[in-house]
Amino acid sequence: MRLLLLLALLLSCPAAAREPAIVRVRLQTSAGPIVIALDARRAPRTVENFLAYVDDERFDGTTFYRAARSKRAPRQGFIQAGIRTDARRILPPFPLETTAMTGIRHTDGAISMARGSEPGSAGGNFVLLAGPAPQMDARAGYLGYAAFGHVVSGMAVVRRILALPTGGGMDAFKGQMILKPVRLITARRLDGTRKPTGLVKPWLIETRARAPRR
Repeated sequence: MRLLLLLALLLSCPAAAREPAIVRVRLQTSAGPIVIALDARRAPRTVENFLAYVDDERFDGTTFYRAARSKRAPRQGFIQAGIRTDARRILPPFPLETTAMTGIRHTDGAISMARGSEPGSAGGNFVLLAGPAPQMDARAGYLGYAAFGHVVSGMAVVRRILALPTGGGMDAFKGQMILKPVRLITARRLDGTRKPTGLVKPWLIETRARAPRR
């Protein structure tokens, strides 16, 4: 009897409590909307991290700040967005899910996590590809980057951002910083249930503190 009751309770739990295999997210930018589909089945940890930023609204008010164009094919490359180095918005690091682990390759329209030199250093910055970038995939002696979904609408917006004037920057970023960054106004999931982390949002506290009192 107890077993039957337990099964009934499990079956009665809302399906929304379980993450869909594919989760769509709309990025509303000042250049237009972009919708991405995240593969939660094959890249669960990477998608979980990205959705934590989305559900906490940590991407809201950030920018697309980098456009890296291919020298051989200037209409191809990637654009980069996110929190940059804003420590107020960053969430804890998570393990790298390589393309060898997930099977998700860096094809045209892929979304991938930006990271530093360390494998587990990805966090609140990501890139959208315009054209394939197999050099970002894992191979012998190279871990590569974590692709975890693809653009399903708004590739024209991606290419428009990629074509914006750039300059400045240092080292790998040299000449690739968008001179007038594109605002990432909001990032909202279109599937599943929001799961905010519940952590403090110091950037909002500081914004409210600076707001003029009436």
